[in-house]
Amino acid sequence: MKVKTILVSQPAPKTETSPYLELSEKQKVKIDFRPFIHVEGVNSKEVRTQKIDLSKFTAIILTSRNAVDHFFRIAEEMRFKVPDTMKYFCQSEAVAYYLQKYVVYRKRKIYVGTRTFSELLKLIKKHKNEKFLLPSSDKLKPLIPVELDSLGVQWKRAILYKTVVSDLSDLEDVFYDVLVFFSPSGIDSLFKNFPNFKQNNTRIAVFGNSTVKAANEAGLKCNITAPTPETPSMTMALERYIKQVNKR
Repeated sequence: MKVKTILVSQPAPKTETSPYLELSEKQKVKIDFRPFIHVEGVNSKEVRTQKIDLSKFTAIILTSRNAVDHFFRIAEEMRFKVPDTMKYFCQSEAVAYYLQKYVVYRKRKIYVGTRTFSELLKLIKKHKNEKFLLPSSDKLKPLIPVELDSLGVQWKRAILYKTVVSDLSDLEDVFYDVLVFFSPSGIDSLFKNFPNFKQNNTRIAVFGNSTVKAANEAGLKCNITAPTPETPSMTMALERYIKQVNKR
């Protein structure tokens, strides 16, 4: 069956140079965007119940932009002035660049990983005497605490925000040829919103092994997967599939 409509379970891109917009124009398909999950901050009272004292830490491990936003939000709520001596360990350049929203970049000690958490560990290992705080959501990759523990560093996790299922009830009678997912939480949201969802002719596109696993466990058939050596991005995987089915 041909693909004419796609729903991407993420917020709409803010830039006009988005590869999704390019894909839409090039392949003449309609692409809509809708976050299946969203983030809600935990208040300072809840953070205190986790026995988090921000003054006890000398370094912050930042794995995402959400972690940056919620660390500084909680610091403000707790009336904690983040010292200039604080060290920041950012998982990627994108996270480090985003940090500039809150700190004067050139005046701070900022260490940047290349992309994965494992690569960031090499930098953390060189600063083993620091006391690390890991701001995170209520969902954390199990590998992260294991890898930090293996280094033997002093660290503590602070749950500063939660991943929450979005209300999608208005989509109940709306059908798309392809649904695109990027996390197990997105799959979870689909079935929490629509417990009786049947895949039928809907194609499922998934990004990442953990999302593939979640989709399979939910009884879904994954028609489009990324990243692969041939299609490292989701838009490339979608384009390849559309070209195959729409030419028939």
